[in-house]
Amino acid sequence: MKILIIGGNGTIGRKVAHHFKNDNEVIIAGKTSGDLTVDISNSVSIKEMFEKTGKLDAIICIAGEAKWAEFNKLSEEDYYIGLKSKLMGQVNLVRIGRKYLNPNGSITLTTGVLADDPVVQTTSAALVNGGIHSFVKAVVLEIDNGLRVNVVSPDMVEDAYDKYKNAFPGHNPVPMSKVVNAYVKSVQGKINGQIIRVYA
Repeated sequence: MKILIIGGNGTIGRKVAHHFKNDNEVIIAGKTSGDLTVDISNSVSIKEMFEKTGKLDAIICIAGEAKWAEFNKLSEEDYYIGLKSKLMGQVNLVRIGRKYLNPNGSITLTTGVLADDPVVQTTSAALVNGGIHSFVKAVVLEIDNGLRVNVVSPDMVEDAYDKYKNAFPGHNPVPMSKVVNAYVKSVQGKINGQIIRVYA
């Protein structure tokens, strides 16, 4: 398969890309590094990326920003960071990317545990993750050409434990192998419109 991984040089993306590179043609895209660069908050940048990739069999997005801050300190503009990047960025990857997928191709988006189990300072991130979950369940009712769309929603991953453990008290870090397998399930399986939750 020819697979595009947006965010393929990140904490999760590196492990996912390494797995798929064994048997597939993998293209890495990122905001500042990779085979291609893309700003997913900009639909023009997304279209330019796809013009360079050509036809694909699978698209995986493990990218997107959202502002973490106390609710009382979040401005309207702070919310727009997540809405434009992680939410609409991934919506636009589906909206535009579907035209570049071969029949029966797949798109896998990424959220996280905050949609179901938020912690403090995550009202913006939780809002975005929940919105993506609802989008995925709805879009598969209309998307054509045999295309599948799923979303991987992991708890805090073990490779980020040292950085985020204080923000996620009591959360058990998820082994990276389980996270990678969630993307394998989405890309190589037949499920559609699913939220693939990954817990330790």
